[in-house]
Amino acid sequence: YIGLRQRRASGKEYAELMNEFMSAVKQNYGEKVLIQFEDFANHNAFDLLEKYRTTHLVFNDDIQGTASVVLAGLISALKLVGGSLADHKFLFLGAGEAGTGIAELIALEISKQTNAPLEETRKKIWLVDSKGLIVRSRLDSLQHFKKPWAHDHEPVNKFLDAVKAIKPTVLIGSSGAGQTFTKEVVEAMRSFNEKPIILALSNPTSQSECTAEQAYTWSEGRTIFASGSPFAPVEYNGKVYVSGQSNNAYIFPGFGLGLIISGAIRVHDEMLLAASEALAEQVTQEHFDNGLIYPPFTNIRKISAHIAAKVAAKAYELGLASRLPQPENLVAYAESCMYSPKYRNYR
Repeated sequence: YIGLRQRRASGKEYAELMNEFMSAVKQNYGEKVLIQFEDFANHNAFDLLEKYRTTHLVFNDDIQGTASVVLAGLISALKLVGGSLADHKFLFLGAGEAGTGIAELIALEISKQTNAPLEETRKKIWLVDSKGLIVRSRLDSLQHFKKPWAHDHEPVNKFLDAVKAIKPTVLIGSSGAGQTFTKEVVEAMRSFNEKPIILALSNPTSQSECTAEQAYTWSEGRTIFASGSPFAPVEYNGKVYVSGQSNNAYIFPGFGLGLIISGAIRVHDEMLLAASEALAEQVTQEHFDNGLIYPPFTNIRKISAHIAAKVAAKAYELGLASRLPQPENLVAYAESCMYSPKYRNYR
């Protein structure tokens, strides 16, 4: 270990250290410096994002980046299952940064599409943590970021029982616990959905809630599946199923570029929604025909440019952009600002 051989700062000391750092960064580099939080513990991540989002240009990839890429996959999946987000019911296994961040962005998108209040759209989304289904009777013992997801329901301790009670159309795993989407869970999803959507997002592969092969086999080839870890194509009953990878790398480079090229001074939730919609737009009919809900990573530079353009456009629309005038073609401008690792051959 090459760091300081002492316990990490916490409490007041930690808060003062972060405040000193955030103030110094802004003082040295100005209002438009982009600060990305990564791998902060739950109890710090939400508090820091809430504290600094109104005074700094900050972005938490674990909370916001994960949410944006998952929402993009869900928007794409609707092309395969039909209906709108508001027609679906969501159940999460895992209620940490990733789970609650994804849940909130889904609720925001449904609210945007239906004009329903956020308090109402959250009721379509249920979360399970280590103690079972998050319900109102547990309200007093819940961490603050879990409280918006405590709905009226009797307590349910086991995950399989929660699946059977809620009957979700979409199952999302962000638990970090491998093999928790068991055969019984997937079969239950198949029993009340023609095409269940199952997203096993935990990394690495050993921590994935289920494998692609398990999801397709146990659902008799009916699942729309994506994962946080990469899985090889699966052959089932003579058909080859290719699953997508829900990876933050789809979002944060383009999202950051969009903020920078527009000279944005704050991150707004609508920018995250714009990033999700831009990513979903990059999925073609050919991808859908192969069962994919994400475009291939080989196109990541083109994808990032389109995300950057949509994020920048939203910054201009919201009056949060400082780089004026707005470029006529934001996609072309984003591409011109991207680093290209090509070198001249002098011999």
